Amino acid sequence: MKRLFAVLLFSLVATAQAAHPGPATLDEALAQGKREHKPVLVDFQAVWCYSCYFMASHVLNGKEWDDLTRKVVVYEADADQPADKAWMEKLNVHFLPTYVLVGPDGEELGRILAERPRAAFYSEVAGILSGDARLSKQKADAAKGSLAAVADVLDTYQLRYQGSEGMAWFDTLPPMVRNVSDKDKRVALAKQRLLLLQAKDKKDDDAIVAAAGKILAGKIGCDRPYVLDDLLGASKSRQPDARRELLAPQKAPYEAYLASQVFTDTPACADQRSAVLAAADLDAALGDARGEQAVLRKAIDLSRARLHGDLRSDRNLADNLRVYLVRVKAGDELDTLEKQLIAAYPEDYVYNYRYGRRLVENGKAAEGLPYLDAAAKKAYGANRITVTTYQVKALRALHRDDEARKRVAKTVAEEGKAFPEQTKKLQESLTTI
Repeated sequence: MKRLFAVLLFSLVATAQAAHPGPATLDEALAQGKREHKPVLVDFQAVWCYSCYFMASHVLNGKEWDDLTRKVVVYEADADQPADKAWMEKLNVHFLPTYVLVGPDGEELGRILAERPRAAFYSEVAGILSGDARLSKQKADAAKGSLAAVADVLDTYQLRYQGSEGMAWFDTLPPMVRNVSDKDKRVALAKQRLLLLQAKDKKDDDAIVAAAGKILAGKIGCDRPYVLDDLLGASKSRQPDARRELLAPQKAPYEAYLASQVFTDTPACADQRSAVLAAADLDAALGDARGEQAVLRKAIDLSRARLHGDLRSDRNLADNLRVYLVRVKAGDELDTLEKQLIAAYPEDYVYNYRYGRRLVENGKAAEGLPYLDAAAKKAYGANRITVTTYQVKALRALHRDDEARKRVAKTVAEEGKAFPEQTKKLQESLTTI
């Protein structure tokens, strides 16, 4: 899931902000929901979130969206804005996109993580709004012996990244429920997901490997890339032969997943990027360089075919193409595409920043700086600090340290109070080599 955060919400027509006009703050949205007796749908997004591009262009529009917005108050929370970032921390939102539904009384009704195909998203929202997904009701049903309710509650804790809390709740169930629960495949799988969260919190690689292996043996659909990613990360410290032996059994089921749910005319899984990159990472870990290149090139060819030469037709797909080209180190192809993306999406900072950053990282500070300067004019909040960091790298490489210090001072004065951790790293960039 790290790709999703690093995963989580974008606008098709421009930036992620103000794609759907509404309340100016989440506090205002909650107050409006209370006045109008409506739930609030909080759409956590950011201008750099590729998954949000998909949702904006493929899901959050049309008749279903219009019908939904009459039933709920919509608030688009920008992860790069201080107030919205604080709400992310308060609601334990870890990656984008995340959609949280809050009732008029302030109680969380449910949440949806990551991209979803259109039908799945509206079905999940309808289930949450129906009232059947209220956690208090589910817990009561679980205590009475409903294994479906037990699984629902455990899944809710997993969506909220509350592994320890979920397992603690499970331990409060009557013994007659706990003792038969593992016979239910949904409950058993949900428990392993919570154990995986606990292991990740503790940075216990052996426990991560154990839980991830059991989860991958189940029917987990579009979550497969994220769990495989956990397994790949936790196994890095193992000896090469032992790691290959551990990972080899994942190859066949993952290829079947790609063939049936990703590389199809109508993909069942919305997050194609994570699916492709996890496949490439698996091949790399197995020492299969040809397989790694093949899956990336297949994704590149499919992306180009679906775009039909129009980068604005699907921003998610266009950005996926960029990332695949980065991964295969296709320098000339990537240069051409990134310049095309800058021209196609001039209204935000993202592509000027990404192209300028790549040039600086490749030792071309003089070429990269103008793109970073263009990005800085449109950057704001946390992302402005990120852009300034690379401006500093370029300026220092060009021996223009006085200008670098001035850029840092200006950014710190305007954004530092809201983002102290990022600001500290920015200031340190003036002295690090």
